[in-house]
Amino acid sequence: MLVPYDMLNQLPTETVDNLIKEFLISQLEDGSFSSTAEQDMQAAISQCRAALAQAELMVEFSEEDSSVAIRRKEDIVSMHSPQD
Repeated sequence: MLVPYDMLNQLPTETVDNLIKEFLISQLEDGSFSSTAEQDMQAAISQCRAALAQAELMVEFSEEDSSVAIRRKEDIVSMHSPQD
């Protein structure tokens, strides 16, 4: 289930920031994000917030395992597209 951006705005800022930090740290593994310095992290959090607002990134809640993750919109679309 996708969580609308409006719903994210109802959460405490710290909660959303922690979710974004988790997403960024996961990006260290594939090289998409390369710095955990505080200044770089804050800039990346701001960029992620903007991407969430523009629906480039989306928050997905998995009812199956009660987890929450940020994913790229194109990754979600391809995951849910019918396979040929």
